[in-house]
Amino acid sequence: MALPAASGAPQAPLPVVGHQFCAPYVVPLTVTKKALSLSDGDFAITDANGAVVLKVKGTIFSMRHRRVLLDAAGQPLLSMQEKVFSMHHRWEVFRGDSSNASDLLFSVKKSSMIQLKTEMDVFLAGNTAHQVCDFKINGNYFDRSCAFYLGDSTTMVAQMNRKFTVSNVLLDRDTFMVTVFPHVDYVFIAALVVILDEVHREKFDE
Repeated sequence: MALPAASGAPQAPLPVVGHQFCAPYVVPLTVTKKALSLSDGDFAITDANGAVVLKVKGTIFSMRHRRVLLDAAGQPLLSMQEKVFSMHHRWEVFRGDSSNASDLLFSVKKSSMIQLKTEMDVFLAGNTAHQVCDFKINGNYFDRSCAFYLGDSTTMVAQMNRKFTVSNVLLDRDTFMVTVFPHVDYVFIAALVVILDEVHREKFDE
């Protein structure tokens, strides 16, 4: 589908998880969604050279959905969990493997309860009023075509598209390309992709 026209990429770093994850150049990531595994997680995120840079570990038997984003060495960078009894499928993201309010980095929720296309709002921890989002996501997740924007603007910070390969079809894997624009926190964007999948998988299951 056609995505809204976007203006130029950010000129200054936009660290959400950390400055070390903001590169001054485009960061291409390949996100591969794997079959449910008891040990190796649900997603593998690789760089342009095919090296694993991030992994996602899921909590399989739990009253609430929870995911932990790990670096290549297996150290937790973020924990993501769905807020219980949330009308808008709100997810909260914490630093490390924490779930303490003091470690909250950002939250994500659907812009409206009923949607024909993907629209999600992202609020940083300091934005407690939640009147205006700090980032937003628009597109069609079922086509794996989404754009990530800075606030309520046309400044695009990342985009995502499905990647079709013969091996993915044969192995029943879902793979998509994520392009993170210069100066944008790529760990933050990776976490948003995981949450997008969780929210829309729940919708499909319903």
